[in-house]
Amino acid sequence: MTIRVRFAPSPTGYLHIGGARTALFNWLYARKEQGVFILRIEDTDEARSTTESTAQILRSMEWLGLNWDEGPFLQSEQLEKHQAYARELLKQDKAYQCYCQAEELEARRKEMMARKLPPKYNGQCRHLTAEQRRQYEQEGRKPVIRFRMADTGMTGINDLVKGPIEFNNALLDDFVILKSTGSPVYNFAVVCDDHDMNITHVIRGDDHISNTPRQIMLYQAFGWTVPEFAHIPMILGPDGARLSKRHGAAALDEYIQQGYLPQVILNYLVLLGWATEDSQQLFSVPEMIEKFTLDRVAKNPAIFDPEKLKWMNGEYIRTKIDEAEFEKISKEFLERAKLVTEEDDHDYINQVIKLERERVKTFAELPGLVDFFFSDGVTLQDDKARQTLAKPKVKEILEKLKAEIEQAADFSVSGLEKLVRDFCTTNNYKTGEVFHPLRVTASGRTTGPGLFEMLAVLGRERVLKRLTGTIKNLG
Repeated sequence: MTIRVRFAPSPTGYLHIGGARTALFNWLYARKEQGVFILRIEDTDEARSTTESTAQILRSMEWLGLNWDEGPFLQSEQLEKHQAYARELLKQDKAYQCYCQAEELEARRKEMMARKLPPKYNGQCRHLTAEQRRQYEQEGRKPVIRFRMADTGMTGINDLVKGPIEFNNALLDDFVILKSTGSPVYNFAVVCDDHDMNITHVIRGDDHISNTPRQIMLYQAFGWTVPEFAHIPMILGPDGARLSKRHGAAALDEYIQQGYLPQVILNYLVLLGWATEDSQQLFSVPEMIEKFTLDRVAKNPAIFDPEKLKWMNGEYIRTKIDEAEFEKISKEFLERAKLVTEEDDHDYINQVIKLERERVKTFAELPGLVDFFFSDGVTLQDDKARQTLAKPKVKEILEKLKAEIEQAADFSVSGLEKLVRDFCTTNNYKTGEVFHPLRVTASGRTTGPGLFEMLAVLGRERVLKRLTGTIKNLG
């Protein structure tokens, strides 16, 4: 049997972390089992589905590298098939037309809740006569089609993640499969499409567990083979609540804009609800494919930790990507921040960004760390920088140091370090008295890359110009 799985997002918003994780688990399972990975866009929600969301989902999948073997298919293009399947169930008396109005259903729901009963549909239209149907239609009522559920017994699955699960049929109601507009509802369309696409394994979030008995009964009503189900754990925020925007970026687009690497997102997502026996943390994509199995997927919710994701991104930037990729992505973010252009000195830009490779955690941080390298002067970043220049003897120190730098024969890192340290010794200054104001003068901030590495990259002309400006301001 060829394994066939699908990722089937609804284009009612951008692809989010939970959806991306579901896509990844399906993709890994297909690749591990030499199966087929299908992309289906479930766009039957006419009011909320947008072409913009569809385009964003496809872009995000491509950015992650989750290539699909078949698709993307649009669920809306299968409307005639869905309607034909619904008519087939009507013909076999496994479904029926329901004329109940929304306000009537809401009134009954409130009544059931007041009586502390499950607010399920009471089957009012289950046994309508032809005359009753005709009367409703004369009133202008447009029917939905409901599936006739079993009243008794249990419906069960052997979930590949959760294990055996059973559902009491008496607690389930006859659910709508076709709206009065003729559009299918989720539980009906997904079964029809999964059957038509020969899906063998449905891997999805465990928030879909409650849909499973309804879908199984549909499979059985048609006489179709029921696929295997694997419900993966929900993703929670650090506070234990369901992951949302208040926990940080939720849409994948935001992580792209913040400068996260796609391989980092994949690496982090695979750890949300799955682990190897040795708790390995950093994976290449081939390693994920080799080691991924559904029996290692956790039953309990996964906790999304944005700080761990940022740490992992920093690790990848430092150790996992080569120099060419680092330079390429860095320049994209510097250009986006309008600090550099394609025509600028690439050697100088490369020297600048190398200074921050050990510190940067996301590429979006980079422009704020190196902007002073590309400005005519500097702006003091905070009170600490201002206080550094306000200390006694700073003007005197900088004036003397400027004279030394003007005459320096060697403006390399080692040459600068020797010059400044000799200057401290000769003039009986503590290194901190010289190093700190010199850093602030050159960069406008009290932290940054190595002092002498920074000065060497800035070059003599920029350093002298900034010394002159600071001395003038202190005067």
